[in-house]
Amino acid sequence: MNIKPIKIKTPKGMRLIGPGQPVFIIAEMSCNHHQSYQQAKKIIEKSAEAGVDAVKLQTFRPEGITIDCDNKYFQIKVNKAWKGQTLYDLYKKVYTPWEWQPKLKKYAESKGLVLFSTPVQESAVAFLEKMNVSMYKVGSFEIVDLGLLKKIGKTKKPVIISRGMASIKEIKLAIKTLKNAGAPQVAVLHCVSSYPAIPSEMNLATIPDIAKRCGVISGLSDHSLGTAVALTSIGLGACIIEKHLTLRRSDGGPDAAFSLEPKEIKELVEAVRETEMIIGRPAFYTGKREKENKIFRRSLFVVKKIRKGEKFTFENIRSIRPGYGLMPKFLEKILGRKARKDIERGTPLKWNLVA
Repeated sequence: MNIKPIKIKTPKGMRLIGPGQPVFIIAEMSCNHHQSYQQAKKIIEKSAEAGVDAVKLQTFRPEGITIDCDNKYFQIKVNKAWKGQTLYDLYKKVYTPWEWQPKLKKYAESKGLVLFSTPVQESAVAFLEKMNVSMYKVGSFEIVDLGLLKKIGKTKKPVIISRGMASIKEIKLAIKTLKNAGAPQVAVLHCVSSYPAIPSEMNLATIPDIAKRCGVISGLSDHSLGTAVALTSIGLGACIIEKHLTLRRSDGGPDAAFSLEPKEIKELVEAVRETEMIIGRPAFYTGKREKENKIFRRSLFVVKKIRKGEKFTFENIRSIRPGYGLMPKFLEKILGRKARKDIERGTPLKWNLVA
């Protein structure tokens, strides 16, 4: 399957995202800044130190995605970190102030990072266009908002979708909507929208299935604890990995439990790069270090002294290590033929010894 890579502009130059390219690693800031601009900058600083490729924000205002209402429909009754409050109150606590975002983008770029965002309301798209972000993210909860998707598609920039909760039919409709509106390329991240997600829910086999069914770059938006799930995803073809980052889980917050700390995300990046190197690409050549050991292959040797004119038999020649003689595949051609001269035991068999 030939899937065209996504091409984006980064502070370090053009970057390709897709099969055959280094995994694109995204640190999701979400609400882990705790309404502190300095903490937001520190998360970017630690992301750069860890070696990630990008930092992602979320762009919305509480009134842009819900209403200030406390009737039963707006009361959160699920997710331990969220329940007991209204949607409006939750979003008021966790949104990233819009006035920060252009400054954070500039700061991220000074650190060599791409900074982009998930617009969660239509007016956020125009705002992010003024910031000149290089790409967009569609969150799991917005994948069914076709009006928002059309607005994002019209920017004519690459889009990454998280597919949490979405059926294959909904994923395909979202891709079609974005592309018909003008999005040049769409990537889809497998995502389990539970917080935290547990290993038995992950079903990472969905990653290659998305690529096959939808003809898109696929990856993982990971809400599980630790790094094992993210690392496993690479072997299944994940081209993009997104993980939440916090300065300290002990600081708390709605996303803290499933966020990585700076040391952990650094270790993840290092492990991803090592895993990529290990996986490599199909190769049927002998590497430099392998060549040193090629001599320990089997080859044909004289194992019993042979007189000139004597026939070669199973008793006087054998396929053994090391590999200085003829390849074992020639054994049957040599058996029954005669020695050209006397041959001492332990001599590698060569054609010039065969009459």
